Amino acid sequence: MTDHTANLFSIATGSSEPIYRQLVEQVRRLAAAGQLKPGDAMPSVREIASSLALNPMTVSKAYGLLEMDGVLARRRGLGMVVADFAPAKPADRAELLRPALERAALEARQLELDPDTVLTLFATILKEAP
Repeated sequence: MTDHTANLFSIATGSSEPIYRQLVEQVRRLAAAGQLKPGDAMPSVREIASSLALNPMTVSKAYGLLEMDGVLARRRGLGMVVADFAPAKPADRAELLRPALERAALEARQLELDPDTVLTLFATILKEAP
């Protein structure tokens, strides 16, 4: 997994959402979707900080929150790994999308776009996504 650190996370530096929170939410989504499986080793704090040009304390804070929430576990000699957990139900996975959709809805309202236009655009984007 460490070879794909830059691909694992996507940080929006201009976002109002703090970077540590972006990392937390991305790990939650990846775990809920099964892209991160229990026992998978996570990249080290130093690797993530270096590849994304972040302060290591930011990454450490995200990992600490994920550990407290039971998403990650610290394994002696391995660093952080994805914790054992029950697979998320589809409704729970959909709920993980809520923060991103709330931000998009706010931007749509600020741009004074009508809901049909926004929904059509979203449907198009979903179909185009790899």
